[in-house]
Amino acid sequence: MEAEILPDIGARLHRLRAFGHDLLRTPDDDAAYEREPFFWGCYVMAPWCNRIEATPVNVGARGVHLGANYPDGSAIHGQVYRHRWEPSDDGTFHVHVGGDGWPWDYEVTQRIEVADRWIRLDHTLTNRSPDRMPAGIGIHPWFRRPVLISIRGEAVYDRNSDTPAQPDPVSGSFDLRELREIPDGLDATWAELAQPPVRLRWPRVGVQATMSVSAPDVYIVAASPSGLDAIAVEPQTHVPQGLRRLLNHEPGALTMLESGRSLRMGVELAFAQWPG
Repeated sequence: MEAEILPDIGARLHRLRAFGHDLLRTPDDDAAYEREPFFWGCYVMAPWCNRIEATPVNVGARGVHLGANYPDGSAIHGQVYRHRWEPSDDGTFHVHVGGDGWPWDYEVTQRIEVADRWIRLDHTLTNRSPDRMPAGIGIHPWFRRPVLISIRGEAVYDRNSDTPAQPDPVSGSFDLRELREIPDGLDATWAELAQPPVRLRWPRVGVQATMSVSAPDVYIVAASPSGLDAIAVEPQTHVPQGLRRLLNHEPGALTMLESGRSLRMGVELAFAQWPG
């Protein structure tokens, strides 16, 4: 296993190589992360994941005034993906953020461990404000195609652009419980997950992986944009539109995090050669 991290660009996992094969969509030029920050490598999403509405709302006594940063008019993927993170001697990276329309201060840490056949990413989001803060954390890896995938979820929110309040049972193109190619054009969220929730296989290079996730609540977002040479498989702690879900008392909402408290998520990818 080999991993390369870019602390200056969101402590992004720039390269992940197993058995000599690159598995992430990695640009030839690091400047691509400035031009298209959302479509390369693997980055942390916090203090929210995926889309929330770029519409002013009040949460308690505080007003959220986020600007849109995506063509569909949403505020997407949080705030820490482009910040410089500070490395520590123990192998962790951390960033202290707040503002830009998000009226709370918070800190995020990431610890990456690499061993012979696995990589583990541990994340902590801590509320550094004096009152409660909505909170969510996740990661956004882009895995190179061709790749087969299994998502062991029994229910699905069939679109991330405007998620319904409740998920539906998986069926048709959203039933990915068995390993197969994901259909083009999907952008959805899977719930009611078994553990481990995700399996991946790269048949051309003979590599497979199992993704295990630990968090108070776990959801898997997957996206397969047509014409892109990668798919996104995103473990996270809430469903898209997490702020709307919180205010409307819908399931899968952002967590209300007390002052000084932390939300944690760990992701482990265990790799093997295939056939073994």
